[in-house]
Amino acid sequence: MRIVYLAAGAAGMYCGACLHDNTLGAALGRLGEDILLVPTYTPLRVDEPSASQQRVFFGGINVFLEEKFPPWRWLPKRLSSAFDAPWLLGLLSRMDLSVRAEKLGAMTLSMVRGEHGNQRKELDHLIEWLRREARPDVVHLSNALMIGMARQIKQALQVPVVCSLAGEDIFLDGLSPKFRDATFREIRERISDVDRFVALNHYYADFVVEYLGVPRERTSVIPHGLKLKGHGSRVERDDGEVRIGYFARLCPAKGLHHLVDAFIELSQDQSLPPLRLAIAGYLSAGDRRYVEDLKQRWTQAGLGERVTLKSDLTRDEKIAFLQSLDVMSVPADYRESKGISILEALANAVPVVLPRHGTYPELIEDTQGGVLFQPHDPHDLAEQLQRLIVNPELREALGQHGQAAIHARYHDQLMAERHQAMYREVIHEYRYRASPAAQST
Repeated sequence: MRIVYLAAGAAGMYCGACLHDNTLGAALGRLGEDILLVPTYTPLRVDEPSASQQRVFFGGINVFLEEKFPPWRWLPKRLSSAFDAPWLLGLLSRMDLSVRAEKLGAMTLSMVRGEHGNQRKELDHLIEWLRREARPDVVHLSNALMIGMARQIKQALQVPVVCSLAGEDIFLDGLSPKFRDATFREIRERISDVDRFVALNHYYADFVVEYLGVPRERTSVIPHGLKLKGHGSRVERDDGEVRIGYFARLCPAKGLHHLVDAFIELSQDQSLPPLRLAIAGYLSAGDRRYVEDLKQRWTQAGLGERVTLKSDLTRDEKIAFLQSLDVMSVPADYRESKGISILEALANAVPVVLPRHGTYPELIEDTQGGVLFQPHDPHDLAEQLQRLIVNPELREALGQHGQAAIHARYHDQLMAERHQAMYREVIHEYRYRASPAAQST
């Protein structure tokens, strides 16, 4: 089975979707599937060996110029293709370019308009490559914002199209009303172009039924699976500290400020053992002021020596960081649809304290690897953290339950096997519908 998986690069940022797509692509390859993981916009930034192709379609430079400079739309692709060079896109990615929704409304709408959008030349170029070289049995789009590609792919190649659902609501809700409403209408109009949707959890599969009009009966739920090599157990320490951790993007939406407030509150309780807050994750230029403000907050509380901050960790550094923790929390303000860093913490027997919304209640119920707190409430977060701080036996039990669940149900081989079965089912259904027997009934 030849699978073409079109993955959306996120400039220079580590993102959960890119990590998921790369892990899935590598695992499908190990199962013997003929998969081409193809970046779009920019190369993928991942912390495992890259499974993606070198070439990039819908290169970010050309997509931008076609949106902002109309004559560029008519430049022959043989001339503009030089701007799709991975080295050039990678260089621009390192410049920390913005991927914030409020600045990308017009381009987002144009992209979901597909054959009617300003990037039609890029779509034609992709389809020509798919037809002449890739010749897939199925094409997989990594998120619903790429749905504008589906109609032309199906018409030109006569193959089914699968589309992942990966937190599109966070980006779409950030668009200005003018572009958000138009983009919603366009996506809803194109839902029928996709043969199967895939969500990482039941929460998001149910959510997009109303949010985007995705039919629930055409949505498969396949949880993310980690590459477990390297993940192990927490490092035992004899320093008497309890180390609270945070591992996610360092930005307001992920709620780091709530954890800082909870840590300050806990540190004022002299009955608790010594506490340390260990923070790590990707930091963009646009969020540096936010982090500086947080530094000032914990420094003014006299905790400068009790907080550590790291960014841009390698995979080995990430695992070592997680294994150094006693408990981890990512108190996101938005309703999380992925939560890959939570799975990584549990893989190392680190219990978690999470807000009671999004996919987190479902994840905690399934793994028994942590506890929940009231969203947007740093005081309740502090109370739930305190439960684990004063009860090492509870921390140990939750960590062990979580780790066992990851090894049983959240590993990359199982994720790939489920996708493999889903692809075969979708291909079979598509070919049956196209068969003379089905046409005559």
